[in-house]
Amino acid sequence: MVAVPEPAQDDTRALTIVMHTAFFVLLGASLARYLVRHGESPHTPWIVALSALLAVLYLLGPALGTRPTPRRLTWLGLVVAAWALLVVLAPSFAWCAVPLFYTGLRTLPSRAAIPLVALLTALAVAAQLELAGWPDPNVLFAPPAVAAVAATVYVVMHRQAARQSDLIDDLVRTRRELAATERREGTLAERERLAREIHDTLAQGLSSQRMLLQAADRLWDSAPGTAHEHVRTAAQIAERGLAEARRFVHDLAPADLAEGGGLLRALRAVAARETAPGLTVRVHTEGAPPERLPAPVESALLRIAQGALANVREHAGATTATLTLTCLDDQIVLDVMDDGRGFEPAEDRRDGTGGEGRGHGLPAIRARLRQLGGTLTVESAPGAGTALSAAVPLERR
Repeated sequence: MVAVPEPAQDDTRALTIVMHTAFFVLLGASLARYLVRHGESPHTPWIVALSALLAVLYLLGPALGTRPTPRRLTWLGLVVAAWALLVVLAPSFAWCAVPLFYTGLRTLPSRAAIPLVALLTALAVAAQLELAGWPDPNVLFAPPAVAAVAATVYVVMHRQAARQSDLIDDLVRTRRELAATERREGTLAERERLAREIHDTLAQGLSSQRMLLQAADRLWDSAPGTAHEHVRTAAQIAERGLAEARRFVHDLAPADLAEGGGLLRALRAVAARETAPGLTVRVHTEGAPPERLPAPVESALLRIAQGALANVREHAGATTATLTLTCLDDQIVLDVMDDGRGFEPAEDRRDGTGGEGRGHGLPAIRARLRQLGGTLTVESAPGAGTALSAAVPLERR
């Protein structure tokens, strides 16, 4: 079944209401005309009964849906048969054919609906010719022309709506595939970063320890002093490796958030750790922060703050950095600003805080935000510092 966009559904609903209203207006007007002109006719009870039956049958239509199910097709056949019998007994009921065109076109496929429209038109023309009493050219040719135009317009519009729905489905599917691809790329980028970090720190340290311990083993009897020095050096390298391992664990699992207190407390803890001689980090808030944000949002914003401040410390040469958390009804925004040396944002080889690109920086931040449907804005200029703004949408509170 073709999925119809919401505006198209509204248009279809409005057209359906108009057609249903027109049917009952035309049915009532035709019955009133018959009673005024032929009220004493012996067919009058049959006309009234058939009109009531046709009205009741027509009212049952919306409950059966619009798909060509057996029940719907049976209902359509009964409605057309009741109307045709009315037209035979009272030609003035021929005007009800116009709404029935729409009903047939909505219910049946085009190949079956067109013959039904032709049949209804032929009955309407025959009835009007009987009322005219002579072969009026206007009566003979006008109804078929109107029916042809109406049927063509409806079929063309229906096909256009179907094509538009297909295009929208393709667009939605493409966007989902693109989002999945971007998530995979972000995951791969993060893995590559961790692989480089581990290779340059832990792996190199373990390799150095192995060499030192092997050398100490060879010299243990002949030169114990040198061997002991090698062992002490290996222990120092192991201590540095342990510190690096703890840093990795801390980066992968937000310990600040696990301690409780929410994102604001975690940001203050990060700012306190990053504050050192030569660099002051402050935290500000605007708006009332929610008691608890979704865990992925808190984790992503904390990681963005950690990454941005690390780059400020290593590359920006700043003396002051400010974290500003702005809480709105429909989004939360984290701004990271520094008074460092700045950079040119147009240069793709540079990261978001003025350092040379190292495979992380802005790509990693953007990857985190894409997963949450957020956006990143970077403003900087050489010698004018850097302002990074990460916005994440939220459900309205």
